[in-house]
Amino acid sequence: MADILISSPSGIIAVLGAVASLFFFLEKKTAWKGFNYFPPLIFIYLLPVLLSNGGIIPTKAPVYDFMGANLLPMFLTIMLLEVNILATIRIMGKGIFVMLMGTVGVVIGAPIALLIVKSGLEPEVWKGFAALAGSWIGGTGNMLSVAYAFDLDESSLNYGYAVIANNAVYLVWLPIMLGSKSLASKFNKFTGADSDRVEKMDKAAKELTTDKGPVEMRHFLYLIMIGFGVTAISTLAAGFIEPYSTDDGQVLFSLNTYKVLIVTLISIGLSFTKASKIPASHAFSMAMVYLFVARMGAKADLSNISGEVIWFVLGAFIWIFIHGTFLVGAAKLFKVDVHTAAIASAANIGGAASAPIVAAFHKPSLVPVSILMALLGYAIGNPMAILTGILCKWVM
Repeated sequence: MADILISSPSGIIAVLGAVASLFFFLEKKTAWKGFNYFPPLIFIYLLPVLLSNGGIIPTKAPVYDFMGANLLPMFLTIMLLEVNILATIRIMGKGIFVMLMGTVGVVIGAPIALLIVKSGLEPEVWKGFAALAGSWIGGTGNMLSVAYAFDLDESSLNYGYAVIANNAVYLVWLPIMLGSKSLASKFNKFTGADSDRVEKMDKAAKELTTDKGPVEMRHFLYLIMIGFGVTAISTLAAGFIEPYSTDDGQVLFSLNTYKVLIVTLISIGLSFTKASKIPASHAFSMAMVYLFVARMGAKADLSNISGEVIWFVLGAFIWIFIHGTFLVGAAKLFKVDVHTAAIASAANIGGAASAPIVAAFHKPSLVPVSILMALLGYAIGNPMAILTGILCKWVM
């Protein structure tokens, strides 16, 4: 630690917060359209990688462990408070099934892709695939949660490969989702979508009330209380459950796995209560997510990066192709339009960071709905990604 320029807990958090703030400031100040293709998320991860591997901040520190054990389940709780399952189903209708089929494509595609490329990867790579599945079903928050659930350290190679693959696929997949707008007439003819479907969604979306009133100081206290309260209860409850091990002695369901699942279950339950009406919950939780993205980058150790990353990225592109196949098949089966299909995919692959971008490009009136779909992804992301991890474990 003597060679590290900034090693105190407060200093490290200050640096991570500054990095996360910087790129959102630049996005707001410059209005650079490139941020639609290279979102702040990418830079918020990459800059701490350079800072930690360059000796400015450490790659390992107790503050990182504290954040993982306490702040991660806290922001997951707050993030899930806004899930409105009933409203999403009411507005999107058959589009929900398209999104869920896209999710099935992620779950099934992972073990298939891993089976194809596993010869070039080490045995524990299934954990990296599970973490990436978390990102592709819900978003970055789920990626962090699933990695935590499977005891996958952010400084490990497999986690680093998952992040690299996630960004590589994102840079290809997002332009495809945006460009699909130009294929609207051909796509809708192929799927047999009703001509008035988009208009019906427009009307239903306008009836969606998102204003929760002005933010007051007490609201942040409520969120902190709920976040840490659910974290404490989940940690206590998980401690009573026996870890599940495979025949070869490897722990598949650890205390962290149960903790994440319990947090998810309690939080979804709270989303049906008045807790979901607390203002600023989404902004507060997303701020914590981006702070964690910076933490991810800070913990990444580049010294051990090897040629395995090529195999991992190749597997990710095979995997996204399978997701796309399921998505198009579902759009044909349920006769939905290209706008719904693109938003459904973005809600899976990019989460709340990408779904609104795609919605705004396709149909601005659907931006609120796209956020709802992304939040639904948050809700199902943890259990489905954990299932994906189990399937990938069996493949290895």
